[in-house]
Amino acid sequence: MTFHPLMKSVAAGALLGLLAIAPAKAEEVVLKAVTAFPSSLDFAQSFLRFVDKVNEEGKGVVKIQYMGGPEVVPPPQQAQAVRRGVIDMQYGPGTYYLGDMPEVDAWVGSTVNAMEARANGGFEIMQKVYEDKLGAYLLAHIDTGVDFHIYLTEEPKRTEDGGIDLSGLKLRSQPIYREFFDALGATSVSVPVPEVYTALERGVVDGVGWPLVGIQDLSWDKFLKYRVDPAFFQTDLCIIMNVDKWAGLSDEAKAILTKVATEHEQSSFDHYQTVIEETDKAVQEAGMQVIDITGDARQEYLEMAFETAWSRLKSSGSDQFDALRAAYYDR
Repeated sequence: MTFHPLMKSVAAGALLGLLAIAPAKAEEVVLKAVTAFPSSLDFAQSFLRFVDKVNEEGKGVVKIQYMGGPEVVPPPQQAQAVRRGVIDMQYGPGTYYLGDMPEVDAWVGSTVNAMEARANGGFEIMQKVYEDKLGAYLLAHIDTGVDFHIYLTEEPKRTEDGGIDLSGLKLRSQPIYREFFDALGATSVSVPVPEVYTALERGVVDGVGWPLVGIQDLSWDKFLKYRVDPAFFQTDLCIIMNVDKWAGLSDEAKAILTKVATEHEQSSFDHYQTVIEETDKAVQEAGMQVIDITGDARQEYLEMAFETAWSRLKSSGSDQFDALRAAYYDR
């Protein structure tokens, strides 16, 4: 059977019309991401596991392109790079922008994990604060359940009630520790993470504040022979995005990112409980001694630590202080 030329023309026109109104398949969105830590550090590896999961589940819809760590954008400048849209996503400590967003201290002084904070409304409060004060979308608070310790090169002096006296000692610090270390008599010294090994080697500092995680990765355990227990504070590691980039994503892309982020809060928590247990065993077997503060002195030590974070947040005048303390602090 043959077709009249006019019929061929009508059929072709109809086909072109259908193609014109048929929805085009959206291109895969690529998000550029950086981390505050070198990729070799365990915490950065946690983020990379999140990236792999997003890229697996988001194939054809959304993809994260890891650009690198501090060598790409200096950590203190990464949040501003997100705000300006230079990068789309960042992972690292919220305390790098504590001056702009004092509410990060709610994470520092937190006694609940990320899953509990999502359930009790704390995470939602933080999302609003991030948008209002940092111009960023808070996607996840990951790697929770990791607490901090004081590590020393020499055995510390003890107080009459069983506490510790750090008078005369220089500790590598950062703003979140400073008031606590001052209260213990120590002198806080600011040293970038890549330079801490040399500072310990040369006696520039007599100890550090740091989680149990990463001590061996950084080889600091070569010099740090004493750890003070109990642990205090909690990690403030989060994933943020440029707010306009987030708003421009499809509902499908947002759903994938939210799902994987929520799942990673739990899986990263579980992962680090294992890492902490294994690292604790390894460093003690290698000779690190634990100075365990007990009894009333232990309670006083913890209250002194946590209250420095909450006092700092309260003095900032944040209108979210009461709500955040109710959600994040249950001591």
